[in-house]
Amino acid sequence: MSHPAPPPFEVLPGDDVSPVLVHVPHASRRLDPEARASVLLADDALGAELDAMTDADTDVLAARAVDRAAAGGVARPWRFVNRLSRLVVDPERFPDPAEEEMAAIGMGAVYTATSTLGRLRADDPARDAAYTERWFHPYADALADLVDHRLAATGRCVLVDLHSYPTTALPYERHAEERRPAVCLGTDPDHTPSWLLEAAASCFAAVGEVVRDEPFHGTYVPLRHHRTDARVSSVMVELRRDVYAGPDDAAAVVDALAALVARVGAQDVP
Repeated sequence: MSHPAPPPFEVLPGDDVSPVLVHVPHASRRLDPEARASVLLADDALGAELDAMTDADTDVLAARAVDRAAAGGVARPWRFVNRLSRLVVDPERFPDPAEEEMAAIGMGAVYTATSTLGRLRADDPARDAAYTERWFHPYADALADLVDHRLAATGRCVLVDLHSYPTTALPYERHAEERRPAVCLGTDPDHTPSWLLEAAASCFAAVGEVVRDEPFHGTYVPLRHHRTDARVSSVMVELRRDVYAGPDDAAAVVDALAALVARVGAQDVP
């Protein structure tokens, strides 16, 4: 008996009065069979690449933080979780290669290069266009629809874009010379207001050093809303992976993330 394929992404509902949306784009290791067939790596090499490129357990951290915040009496935030690996398509890239700096090294929306700048896939623009149509655009549209849903319900939406990164820079990284703090907060000049950045810095101070836009820059805002809707705020939280490797460290991260979603979900926040 055949079973339907798992969904490529999942919306985990929160309370209708919550403007907070936790986005988890890179936690999955799952490849669709078609996408796996396009990858040139043998299984062991693919496993190593997934180890390097997956933001492992960020979905678990998000779930625990949302539960923690809700148990404390805060309106439950919403979550949007990618259930496919970024090696299928990366939903956080610009789909237009002319706008995406990573496209120059083969890591635009559809990767053709590995984290070590080896060959992941053969060059095939037609395949890339098909993958973008099949996976990238439905993901982007569904997330933008959820942001619109929060705007209609609450008048604002606060995106917390959750990621992790390794202690040592990988060859593909564009800013490998920059600091690698415990927590990097990525910002957008049009969508990261000072109150949101200050809240994130304050909540994560207990985890370790917090730095803005080093070594990763920017934060996710749906293209539908980017630079057009100031009611959408966003901050990227990049956790250095060693800071949540142990149970005590993970608890501190969950506490910080729960505190952040509680604070930015408060009704008196601008």
